[in-house]
Amino acid sequence: MGRLDARTVMRELSVGEVAERSGVAVSALHFYETRGLIRSGRSAGNQRRYPRSVLRRIAIIKAAQKAGIPLQEISEAMSALPQDRPVSVADWERLSAAWRDQLNDRITRLVRLRDQMSHCIGCGCLSLQECPLRNPYDELAEQGPGPRLLDPG
Repeated sequence: MGRLDARTVMRELSVGEVAERSGVAVSALHFYETRGLIRSGRSAGNQRRYPRSVLRRIAIIKAAQKAGIPLQEISEAMSALPQDRPVSVADWERLSAAWRDQLNDRITRLVRLRDQMSHCIGCGCLSLQECPLRNPYDELAEQGPGPRLLDPG
């Protein structure tokens, strides 16, 4: 593979090139734009053109989505990032630190769910053999609705 010259590196990308490089569908790119997550300019022929830095923004969006961060939270976090330069390591550290507690909480809940899947979930149904042992007389109902042992929060 040859070296890229300065013109190639500075050249803006078409929507198709961004889709191919990022692994995101063109329709998703348009959606991200409508949500203000990414921006494009227009060519003389009125076609979308993206700065190369959009690839890093899309990578952050995809990483956050894979971690289960709701798109609204991603959008709010991304709105604090400057649009006039690529996202920096410091920017990413700030974003990921803000999401870390939320991810740790989700991990804790998932581990609890995994470990108790075959046991009583404290729903108050009293229909499983184990319920009289784990929830005698439906005492967990006093703690509120839902599966109290899985989601004590």
